[in-house]
Amino acid sequence: MSPSTTPVRQSSVRAHNLALVLHTVANGANHPSRAAIAAATGLTRATVSALVDDLVAGGLLVEVDPPPRTGAGRPAAGLALTSTGPAGLGCEINVDYLAACVVDLTGAVRQRFAEHADQRPADPAHALAALGRLAARARLAAEADGLIVAGAALAVPGLVGDGGLVRVAPNLGWQDVDAVAALRAVPELADLPITVDNEANLAALGELRVSGGDPAFLYVSGEVGIGAGLVIGGELYRGVRGWSGEIGHVTVYPDGRECRCGSRGCLEQYAGQEALADDVPRAAAALGIALSAVVNLLDVPVIVLGGAYAPIFAALRDGIETELRRRVLTAGLAPVTLRPAALGADAAMRGAADTIIRGVREDPAAWLRARA
Repeated sequence: MSPSTTPVRQSSVRAHNLALVLHTVANGANHPSRAAIAAATGLTRATVSALVDDLVAGGLLVEVDPPPRTGAGRPAAGLALTSTGPAGLGCEINVDYLAACVVDLTGAVRQRFAEHADQRPADPAHALAALGRLAARARLAAEADGLIVAGAALAVPGLVGDGGLVRVAPNLGWQDVDAVAALRAVPELADLPITVDNEANLAALGELRVSGGDPAFLYVSGEVGIGAGLVIGGELYRGVRGWSGEIGHVTVYPDGRECRCGSRGCLEQYAGQEALADDVPRAAAALGIALSAVVNLLDVPVIVLGGAYAPIFAALRDGIETELRRRVLTAGLAPVTLRPAALGADAAMRGAADTIIRGVREDPAAWLRARA
């Protein structure tokens, strides 16, 4: 959640106002000056100057050349997020690949590594050890580029419980896997704070950051399995236990194919990555059936197709929209917007890294304390 747009007067005033200033710079259309920040926030110029000095010294902001000025007087220096400071390490394990990337404070991807191999034959310890080695390469490359990795987040195709415990990942064959402990066993990652979340949730968060104005949407991640992340009011909806979004196990054909989850006719049996190679029109129709049910239940105005769906969006679009028009009760009143993910297949990994960066942006005081 972004800081409010007005300063507060309480014991946490400095921490709040540091976040307020950083938020103002990060979301400004141009590089704002200290005076512009004071005008936008209601803080005094002296207070803003002191906070900016701390943020610059802490490697979060950098002074840049001011924009051209038409009036009299010397233009004030502008401020921007630094590209050589804290960074987030995003990791992803999926059925047929491992990936890791490093994203800096501005949101730019500075390092990206991927290995394509079927992870199903590997036991969890070996798969996570391989991912840890890949993540270590990304971290070392980022640090050689002048960045400081503030933490790591892992995206997995399954249900995640407290403390990063992967309760079940059916397509990987995992159950009750301590992913955090496995990654920390890699020496280069041992000192990092590490979190774990569902890959579709993280992809939805990544898409939220770059989408530029969709406060409510359903993100659908098409891999061997299918997951979904639901954003409502600009916030990720997780469900009571944090396990929402398992759209891949919505039944589309009750007497259909057996699924790895033990049920029959699940969406991922007809629209997962392996099924796409056999019959794209049928995959589109199955997606349309499942998505129509979601729209009828939740009144979602926008559906974003990511993962393997993003590159073949044009081939899927007509089949999905046909089912949406046929099955959504309100289709004639407010048609659903269907679009490909802006981040493409990297959305989960990017979203994972973004969670670390967002933490620094929302609480820069904690970062400054840690670096003191």
